[in-house]
Amino acid sequence: MKRVIYLIAFLIAPTFLKAQMQQMNAAEIALGLAKLNVKGSVLYIAAHPDDENTRLLAYLAKEAKVRTGYLSLTRGDGGQNLIGNEQAELLGLIRTQELLAARRTDGAEQFFTRANDFGFSKTSDESFKIWGREQILSDVVWVIRKFQPDVIITRFPEDARAGHGHHAGSAILAREAFVAAADKTRFPEQLKYVKVWQAKRILWNTFNFGGTNTTSPEQLKLDVGLYNPLLGKSYGEIAAISRTNHKSQGFGSTLQRGESFEFFTPVAGEPAKTSIFDGIDLNLKDKAVELLLGEIKKEYNVATPEAILPKLLQLKKLTDSKDFNHQLLNELILATAGFWTEAVTNENAYAIGDSVKFSVNTIYRAKTNFPLTIKVDNVFALENNKMQSLSMSAKANAISQPYYLEKNHPIGSYIVDNQTDIGYPENPKPFALHRTVTINGTDISFDIPILYKNTNPVKGERYQPIVIAPVVTATMSEKAYIFSSNTPKTITVQLKSFRNNSTGFVTPQLPKGWKSNPEKIDFNLARKGDEQNISFSITSGSDVNSGNITLQVNTDGKTDDKGLKVISYEHIPTITIFPQATARLEKIDLKIAGKKIGYLDGAGDLTADALKEMGYQVTNLNSAQVLNSDLSTFDAIVVGVRFYNISDDAKIVQPKLLAYVQNGGTLLIQYNVNNGLKYSNIGPYPFKLANKRVTEEDAKVNFINPKSAALNYPNKITEKDFEGWIQERGLYFATDIDPKYTTVLSMKDTGETESDGSLLIADYGKGKFVYTSLVFFRELPAGVPGAYRLIANLLAPRNAK
Repeated sequence: MKRVIYLIAFLIAPTFLKAQMQQMNAAEIALGLAKLNVKGSVLYIAAHPDDENTRLLAYLAKEAKVRTGYLSLTRGDGGQNLIGNEQAELLGLIRTQELLAARRTDGAEQFFTRANDFGFSKTSDESFKIWGREQILSDVVWVIRKFQPDVIITRFPEDARAGHGHHAGSAILAREAFVAAADKTRFPEQLKYVKVWQAKRILWNTFNFGGTNTTSPEQLKLDVGLYNPLLGKSYGEIAAISRTNHKSQGFGSTLQRGESFEFFTPVAGEPAKTSIFDGIDLNLKDKAVELLLGEIKKEYNVATPEAILPKLLQLKKLTDSKDFNHQLLNELILATAGFWTEAVTNENAYAIGDSVKFSVNTIYRAKTNFPLTIKVDNVFALENNKMQSLSMSAKANAISQPYYLEKNHPIGSYIVDNQTDIGYPENPKPFALHRTVTINGTDISFDIPILYKNTNPVKGERYQPIVIAPVVTATMSEKAYIFSSNTPKTITVQLKSFRNNSTGFVTPQLPKGWKSNPEKIDFNLARKGDEQNISFSITSGSDVNSGNITLQVNTDGKTDDKGLKVISYEHIPTITIFPQATARLEKIDLKIAGKKIGYLDGAGDLTADALKEMGYQVTNLNSAQVLNSDLSTFDAIVVGVRFYNISDDAKIVQPKLLAYVQNGGTLLIQYNVNNGLKYSNIGPYPFKLANKRVTEEDAKVNFINPKSAALNYPNKITEKDFEGWIQERGLYFATDIDPKYTTVLSMKDTGETESDGSLLIADYGKGKFVYTSLVFFRELPAGVPGAYRLIANLLAPRNAK
């Protein structure tokens, strides 16, 4: 019991964990020793996951050996997903983990602000208006004051060459924060935790990509294409491996070898002439420390890394009260001692308040010719190459929810109340075990995560984050429910218990005038992990046409309102979150013509589910089914977003799809990106795609062909149908459009010219072809009424009246 209390006491202390403890190899130890001799730090600042220059980050971290960080203003929440159907915050969770995987490869650290990626922005002014300029500036200042960089580098310029309002905004905020971080009158509330900090300079890392070349011969340049024999790779190779972690964006990269130059131009601070570190002393300036480090590096032998352990311990005592890289030194001491530990459970999930039982396994494997005593937590001594195992337990005090998703947030930014949490990619206080290892009388303290460990017959030993959950979660099958009449609609709810013998009831909270039958449903879940589907019959109200349904789950006299969402991909840890158990209810005047829909999946979206919610019978198709099925059984076929960007079968299925149209079918193709098309002849007649979009979700939509059936049957479309759209109107509009197409709508962002490329319709043979760049994949899951009515018209048969 004494050990249990000891553990719990440390679980409330801040812990900052990279991942499960990894053993350094001899080459990594050699690189770590070289880094100990170098001071200095660089902070790279941009807007999104994938904006960072991974080649430069790898060079700085592993060649220049300075502490290196990447501050991404956003988590990439507003982008598109090439590996699944997660959008918004769920996509941001995936990209956060992809960035962390990239940093583990290139050696940099990862930071974020509270800014939410609300989608493409054409100007920095728009970005600042939505984010809240001062709030996000304060976050950049906070990270600078904590990280204390000698040099700040931006990826983008402050003007239109940045290509995105977020990009330009990141450069503007970086420059402003460079000054504000050193000013004690700016954001003084931070000074309770950090000191003001003045970086030496801020530089812009100029570029030559996307058809824009901002480099020039007179700029400061740096060859980052060097080869590191300790790692067996060049920084171009490391960069490609790092960047390939951005799988949700399809950024698999070819490994680059050979010289490669990065260019820099000054932004503020003291100009640099020969090196980005001009005027910055990267040496330790401590003769005793430098002398001892020199001896350690001279004596280090990759065949016997443990031989330097006594002098590393001596170095720790010498530097304990000095400005030094203590974390790296501790890691090197443990590595040369062959020390390894883990804290693991045999269950992946627990309910809040439960006792979590776990095993702590510890070993050291150093072959030394000198006395070596290693004690753990001052409780037991280790013997060389003999595993020591302990059983321990701790109380699960809080659900494992990402700190920035604990509260509902506005479109521009996440809500984080605790100043000291800001900047972290993951929870700064995870469920962890504090350990103190005493090696020959010298204490080293660190934290290890308590993880779920299992062995897969195919994949072998695997670690995953432990899940601390509400006692019972209630998850609805849809994000929005559509009511097109007064007929009741059944809403199915999946209950899941995270504790044995969970009893209680679920009550739906509804908008005024809406009714549920029954008003509550009792449940009794006998075993942990049990699931039960329950159903409520919901009748729309006469007073209110829209609102939210929220489920309240009462268990043991306590009420919660959490659902369950699990995101699982091979390249990242499993992500489990508990969003509020709420969904949109919309009463819509909606008619559909035709019933059977075939849906050819693209890059991943939720449109097929929304079509089912509208009352269509939807069959999900793959390329083989398109080629080998009788498509005439479908009233319409819908092609998922970016199908022509990702499918190698696009060229071979296209003739079959167009033949289906010729024979009387309706084909609706959703947006594709203009670059990287697997097959460019998307329609029966020519058109091109361009990187042109309307990002103002409230931009006025003009009806340039008001008599078109698309605006009249079976639903009469009016300006009201374009109210309440989220994030944007459309993207990658069509240009150079063949006259055989009818264009129906035109729209523009403020200060731009009208574009009619968002919706093309053509008669082809006996059928109807539709190409649309409107973002139905966002609007339908969000329950936007007009989007449902418009897509119903587009799916109507050609000659329907």
